[in-house]
Amino acid sequence: MRLYSSHRRASEVGLRKAVLQGLAQDGGLFMPTSIPLLPSDFFRRLPHLSIQELAFEVAKVLLQESVPEKDLRCIIDAAITFDAPLVKLDTHLYALELFLGPTLAFKDFGARFLAQLLSYFLQDEPRDLLVLVATSGDTGSAVGYGFLNLPRTRVVLLYPSGQVSHIQEQQLTTIGGNVIALEVQGTFDDCQRLVKSAFLDEDIRACWTLSSANSINIARLLPQTFYYFRAVAQLPQTDLPIVFSVPSGNFGNLTAGLLAKKMGLAVQKFVAATNANDIVPKYLHTGLFEPKPSQRTLSNAMDVGNPSNFARMQELYPTHLQMQQDIFGISFSDAETAAAIQHIYQKYAYITEPHGAIGYLGLRAYQQTQPEPTHGIFLATAHPAKFADIVEPLLPVPIEMPERLRHAISKPKMSILMQNNFEHLKAFLLELS
Repeated sequence: MRLYSSHRRASEVGLRKAVLQGLAQDGGLFMPTSIPLLPSDFFRRLPHLSIQELAFEVAKVLLQESVPEKDLRCIIDAAITFDAPLVKLDTHLYALELFLGPTLAFKDFGARFLAQLLSYFLQDEPRDLLVLVATSGDTGSAVGYGFLNLPRTRVVLLYPSGQVSHIQEQQLTTIGGNVIALEVQGTFDDCQRLVKSAFLDEDIRACWTLSSANSINIARLLPQTFYYFRAVAQLPQTDLPIVFSVPSGNFGNLTAGLLAKKMGLAVQKFVAATNANDIVPKYLHTGLFEPKPSQRTLSNAMDVGNPSNFARMQELYPTHLQMQQDIFGISFSDAETAAAIQHIYQKYAYITEPHGAIGYLGLRAYQQTQPEPTHGIFLATAHPAKFADIVEPLLPVPIEMPERLRHAISKPKMSILMQNNFEHLKAFLLELS
């Protein structure tokens, strides 16, 4: 597998270098030079494959012999230890539950795969690995647990102070071991900027083999394609078009779906459903990409004012008119999100959290524009208990708290408060070495 930089000012690299670097030397995001089509036989067999089996076959074709098949199968088996069930709510309406992993969020898929792949590539590296992550919520804990106690590895999680839910903060600040949480006095966009600056700093790179576990890392992104195939495998075998609605913040999840489509998955449309941080929906309508400071909302994991993966979306669709062919963009307010949580429970007896609720709203908005029915799938990206403080007051029933969340809440918070200043971060990382 060969990859190029979205800035197109750096040389092409192989998968190993791209995964270890995270970000290209020119600051761009890595993209595959080609996206291979899966063989037609794969799609005939798809309904009969387990998620591990289909993940192996997708990865084998996508990675193009970058990892020997025997090793790739071990990576898949170690990383993908849980399913992504498709739950039918109504005729042509489904929720794809992506929260059965260790931290109860969809990011477990990408984080665990990346951890196993990085550990595999680290065998030939002279320096220890430092994994830097900016998180607006679920990424931090998913990455922390994915890399927990892997040898020769340190993980530093940067999260915006006061801008993640209590449960999310408890999950990402109580991991311990080789995982450190930095509570940054700023926004998620500030955390993301600090991480990108660290990747371009020669002094830090001289001390560490530096990599990222955000969706800027191509190995975090690629395994997110797996559950799109898994969703389609569970649908009734009909000729109805398929629509995925993706609650979107940094747009890695949506980009993975677009890659799955490029590999041959039959998807009519993707819905980019956002909260008030509507930069991409506005681009789809106007052709103007205008980043702005992020706004705080109920769906905090999507509070991103300058989504990194938009650069990858532009590589796949150079103009907004081309992007419009495959993506329908729409945004929703907090009031609409709260009302949707109530509506979904009242109508379907199904509990969702703010991000999934926005996915549902986006799906229904798109389906109402279509004269014919479609199979509509919205991504349920986190367990509702992770947002119990928001969801429970809206519903007549309590939310059952999974044991792993109860355990995280009971542990003491361990974080280091840090100013929104790169020199402070640099000094900390150099001293850590």
